[in-house]
Amino acid sequence: MASSKQVIDQTEKFSAHNYKPKEVVFASGDGVIVKNPEGEKFFDMLSAYSALNFGHKHPELIQAAKDQLDNVTLSSRAFYNNLLGEFLEKLCSMTGKTKALPMNTGAEAVETALKTARRWGNFVKGVEDGKQEIIVCSDNFHGRTLAIISMSTDPVARKGFGPFLPGFKVVEYGNLAELEAAINENTVAFLMEPIQGEAGVKCPPAGFMKKAYELCKSKNVLFIADEVQTGFARTGDMFAVQHEGFEPDIYIFGKALGGGVMPISAVVANEDILGVFTPGSHGSTFGGNPLACAVALKAMEILQRDNYPQMAKEKGEYFMSKLREIKNPKIVDVRGRGLLIGVEFNCDAAPYVKKLIAGGVLAKETHETTIRFAPPVVITKEQIDEAIEVIKKAFAE
Repeated sequence: MASSKQVIDQTEKFSAHNYKPKEVVFASGDGVIVKNPEGEKFFDMLSAYSALNFGHKHPELIQAAKDQLDNVTLSSRAFYNNLLGEFLEKLCSMTGKTKALPMNTGAEAVETALKTARRWGNFVKGVEDGKQEIIVCSDNFHGRTLAIISMSTDPVARKGFGPFLPGFKVVEYGNLAELEAAINENTVAFLMEPIQGEAGVKCPPAGFMKKAYELCKSKNVLFIADEVQTGFARTGDMFAVQHEGFEPDIYIFGKALGGGVMPISAVVANEDILGVFTPGSHGSTFGGNPLACAVALKAMEILQRDNYPQMAKEKGEYFMSKLREIKNPKIVDVRGRGLLIGVEFNCDAAPYVKKLIAGGVLAKETHETTIRFAPPVVITKEQIDEAIEVIKKAFAE
């Protein structure tokens, strides 16, 4: 096996430099633990941005993939496959919706939701085609496609990629008055993350989401919840919006839906919204492929059977309580919900990340001053305790 240095050198030589990874090479993984080519162990506290809620190599998910590999892996949507209908029905059952549209990645699902909202706005609400407006939040992160960066407020994501797509308005995250003022007769949807992960694990003010939903209802505007990172138990609820006891018009899912094994995403809504699509108006060759559906079906079964939301809630509260015991005047906040946790510093957090990795805990800074901890939901209390000892040493004054 190539050494870590050889892998890094080769990757850097041939890869476009659109990422700047931490210098850790994954060669194997099991549960919360990953090993590099030299056999060194690390706690994975990032979980591929919540795609690995089940941990690495969950035996049931791996078996589901292996079994399906012996049958059929791809049909395209030119034909039916024997698992897509079952997958869609299960997803609708979990969400209480009546229709689902499968894609592959989170960004594709966000694009699909944007197209859904625009077409619904024209076909159903009666907004003139080309005048539809979608309201988004400051510091949002929904992906990196042209449409998505057009509504981003991150200059790094936007620089050099113009011209940008019109039809978006940005309001301050969690500001109900700004949202209300931004809505007009051409507004078709409001899109938000229930917790902003990339922005530094930022939660909106308590009650904001439900009030925003009620405002949208009163104005005939769709409320779209981007649950790509927060969905499927990460925050202590199956879906993060459930924390405020309401159901959005449109859910966007990805990441954990594929169990960390296969990319699969979806937009889920009712017939009166997703019914705007007709044959040829949207699609994806790999969207809803049987291999991904097989894994996703098993993932959804495990989530419900083993009560992952409760696991994330209890372990998250324990983890955060331990983090709050760490004494360092440079730590200004420990926040989050479930196992989506941010530790904010009043200085550059990168040196702390370097110390964490040296001690065997993998995490990453976001927005320079915040370190995000999002371990697999399967992490044990004993593993949290072991990791906390490393974190305490890394975060020492």
